[in-house]
Amino acid sequence: MKHYPGPVGRLIGELSKLPGIGQKTARRLSFYLLGRPKAEVKDLADAIIDAREKTKYCSVCNNLTEKDPCEYCTSEERDQGTICVVESPKDVIAMESTGEYNGLYHVLHGAISPMDGIGPDEIKIKNLLPRIKEGIDEVIVATDPNAEGDATAMYLAKLLKPLDVEVTRIAHGLPVGGDLEFADEITLSKALEGRREIKY
Repeated sequence: MKHYPGPVGRLIGELSKLPGIGQKTARRLSFYLLGRPKAEVKDLADAIIDAREKTKYCSVCNNLTEKDPCEYCTSEERDQGTICVVESPKDVIAMESTGEYNGLYHVLHGAISPMDGIGPDEIKIKNLLPRIKEGIDEVIVATDPNAEGDATAMYLAKLLKPLDVEVTRIAHGLPVGGDLEFADEITLSKALEGRREIKY
């Protein structure tokens, strides 16, 4: 960064910390921003700060929200007997885009991954159990179709079995090893339709 003025080097360094952004892309974005009108750059900076300060996690389902509880948890029009368990808030958006699901959500913020030192206590499972006891009929596990997603699904199936609730997993119309957020609406709809009970 010694070839750039201090503030420019700092901007490149900060942008390169973003996922999927390497040094070259960070440099290109930095010079793009430096060439934009000051008001436009300020709008971008304000939007980032605004999103960070005004967005929080729902105390019920852990999804991103402006108000707590979130719109999904407080909606009387949604199916109150079904909870779809997903790994991240991005997956909620993916499920909603199908137009096929109208129940509640529970966001884990991760998946069980012993290799990475992530166990059940490191993801948001504890506040799911009290919700199941409030009259939930079905828990749909919509974790990613990979080793971590499968391990999480199996753990949840065993954990919820004593609560006398049906635990299903969305069908693998999704590519194994893929991420839910990148699936198209039709594939995700078919996977949701073909969900099945988790056997262990």
